[in-house]
Amino acid sequence: MKIKKDDNVIVISGKDKGKTGKVTLAIPSDNKIVVAGINIRKIHKKPKSSGQKGQIIDQASPFHVSNVMFVDPKTNKPTRLGVKMVNDKKVRITQKSKTEV
Repeated sequence: MKIKKDDNVIVISGKDKGKTGKVTLAIPSDNKIVVAGINIRKIHKKPKSSGQKGQIIDQASPFHVSNVMFVDPKTNKPTRLGVKMVNDKKVRITQKSKTEV
C-alpha cells in the first residue's frame, strides 16, 4: 500500500467524490484508510451513567485505498505513486512530476 498517514489524497469514487483530505489512519492489513472529514457516519452512543444522555456522534469510517489518489504537492492534481532507489533506500515519487514525497 503506497498511501501512508499524513498524505493528502482526493476521493475518486463514491459519495464523497472530488473531496480532498489528509489521511489520519492507515490499515495496511485490510488495504483501508481513514481520511479526515470524508466517509462520515453517525454513531449512536448510549449513556455511561444514569444521569447522562445518549449522543449521536459523527465519525469518519475507513474505506478502501483504491477509492483515492495521491495529490501531487507540486501541481495539486491527482497522480499515481512510484518507487525509486536512492542510496539503497526506497523513496516514493510522483509519476507526473517525478518529485520525491
